[in-house]
Amino acid sequence: MTTIANPSSGSIAETDTITASQVRQLMNEDPQLRIIDVRTGGEFTGAHIPGSYNVPLDTLGEHARDLADLEHPVVLVCKSGARAGQAHGHLTTAGKQRLHILEGGMDAWEAGGGDVVRGTSTKWAMDRQVRLVAGSISLIGILTSIFVPKAKWLSGGVAFGLTFSALTNTCAMGTALGKLPYNRSDCDIDKVLTELRASA
Repeated sequence: MTTIANPSSGSIAETDTITASQVRQLMNEDPQLRIIDVRTGGEFTGAHIPGSYNVPLDTLGEHARDLADLEHPVVLVCKSGARAGQAHGHLTTAGKQRLHILEGGMDAWEAGGGDVVRGTSTKWAMDRQVRLVAGSISLIGILTSIFVPKAKWLSGGVAFGLTFSALTNTCAMGTALGKLPYNRSDCDIDKVLTELRASA
């Protein structure tokens, strides 16, 4: 794999997952670096890396070719890394190079003491929303099955979905929840693209 030479720590993979400390290193060394946060607008407003740009995953998927044209190196960020991995797939398919994924996402960034801009949003992180919905549906299925035995398959369907989600590292429920008005943001993609393309 092609690497970026780095005099202080050897090298950093060009299209690979990198650690929070490596991201901080790149932020200090390369003013052209762009950080794209693919979480929902609500999650981004709650806490994000200083200087990062919010392009929710569904919006990124729709504009992958435009974003792939960026000459700047890019680090993709989400909460834990799964959505950033999907974004990486969209962008590499569209031809983007010099692309990284923040390993462990915002969880790892904050655990490592990285700087964070905090807002006043009270919106839950997507994984917490998924746990609430999946747990509620399962509980309803179990309780309803006391009177309607076939309702147990509702809980079984949720269990299957969660297993499939883990095996494929995707989340259909999270994608669906991300489209709700509660989670959507007014991402002005044209403005974001203009800012991303600007010289540092």
